[in-house]
Amino acid sequence: MRRFRLPFRSAARGLRVRLVVAFLLAAAFGALLTAGLTFHRARAAILDRAEETAVADLRTQLDSLAPDLTLPPTPEDLRGLTRQIDQAGGARAWHASASYRGGEPVTASPGTPPVPDELRRAVEDSGRAVHQRTEHDGRPWLALGMPVAYTDDSGDTGTGTDAGTGTDADAHADTDTSADAGSLSGLIVYAAFPLDDDRADIDALVTAAEAGAVPALALALVPALFAARSVLRPVRRLRHGAERIAAGELDTRLDAPGRDELADLTRSFNTMAETLERDAAELRRLEAGARRFAADVAHELRTPLAAMAAVTEVLDEDAASGVLPADTEDAVRLISEEVRALARTVEDLMEVSRFDAKAAPVHREDVDLRTLVTKTLQLRGWAHDGRVRADLPEPAPVRVDPRRIDVVLGNLVANALHHGRPPVTVTVRVRGDRVRVTVTDRGPGIPDEALPYVFDRFYKADAARPRSGGSGLGLAIAQENAALNDGTLTAANHPDGGAVFTLTLPSAASSPGTT
Repeated sequence: MRRFRLPFRSAARGLRVRLVVAFLLAAAFGALLTAGLTFHRARAAILDRAEETAVADLRTQLDSLAPDLTLPPTPEDLRGLTRQIDQAGGARAWHASASYRGGEPVTASPGTPPVPDELRRAVEDSGRAVHQRTEHDGRPWLALGMPVAYTDDSGDTGTGTDAGTGTDADAHADTDTSADAGSLSGLIVYAAFPLDDDRADIDALVTAAEAGAVPALALALVPALFAARSVLRPVRRLRHGAERIAAGELDTRLDAPGRDELADLTRSFNTMAETLERDAAELRRLEAGARRFAADVAHELRTPLAAMAAVTEVLDEDAASGVLPADTEDAVRLISEEVRALARTVEDLMEVSRFDAKAAPVHREDVDLRTLVTKTLQLRGWAHDGRVRADLPEPAPVRVDPRRIDVVLGNLVANALHHGRPPVTVTVRVRGDRVRVTVTDRGPGIPDEALPYVFDRFYKADAARPRSGGSGLGLAIAQENAALNDGTLTAANHPDGGAVFTLTLPSAASSPGTT
């Protein structure tokens, strides 16, 4: 099943998209990290300010109210003290309570949150002012505990401690250098107030951070696109340069401005292109020289070979008439065979040189491939000797060069007779818009290691027999002729033994016009 790649999927995997996404992720991470640190510091500053202000306000109130309190105080005295503290709190909305010498805290307001046990223990154990952040009815509160100390020998009281900092879970105390544990009166005042305003300030910070995140990412997109463009522009130039070199434009060179890694890569690309151009020119020069040498040699050998062939024909007639001695007759026949083989090799070399020079003419005609097969077998005397069988059940119209297809069929059948065993079967079948001709022998087949090379020039599967009676060019010429007629030629082994050569040609309805 054929697979199609969707354009948006390939674009999503493109380097530009990945660079932009990576840049935006880095910007988002930096923005989140900065916002998180800023939020943490701002939140801590807001809460610290609220705690310090609350402790200072409570101390001021106790400094003014505690001296009027009679010790030991009665519950009504404690309730009156807390009422005065609540009234003096004003906008802070104090909820005060007080205890004397470890007694239960007494409050004048029924809505006062209970004093946390941790806070009570911390104040009683340390004798210092303690504050703690708590939750009550889903709202954040700040709870304070402040012991009252004697201020002089007359028994007057006052706050003898400073405020400390605290967390949401633990109560903390700070020491006060103006009093010690021996001057404490045993009176402890607790006060709590909601942190709604501070919470609103913190929520405003979060809202501002969230509102600024989207514009920050949108602004980060501009430098991301610019960075991606600056990186991808030289990469795109390198891709276009590589495509031009692949298309054969080896003189392609790219500008390499700058001193970064991409500029170094571009200069390396130019060096590679120069090397390729130089090597390709040298290879073309050597190849052209080799082709010219082979063509010149073949051309120069045609004239003396023609003369030698004429002489050997005369000698063959003398040998056939019996006028020559027996030894001379055998020598004449041997020379005649070698001269004819050499003449065929020279003709093959001339044909190969025409292939290499793209000068092989093709003259197409509309013919029935069965007719071509029959004529090929008759001209070479294979039609009636029983060694070659033709299986031609249906018409097979093709538009080809009859002479070149005759060369292909002749080489295939001759190869099958020489290297395989008869009978050789030539089969023609029509398969849709293609016509197939198969030549099958009954020999041992082609060695597996030789199959990829059977159409190479001068290749012989049996290296131990270099003089096998052929030049090693027959199958290569057959493949070239098949290609000139828009066909293909393949080689394989039959499952029951023997080699199978398949020539595939377009039918007359699908083949191109005359060349």
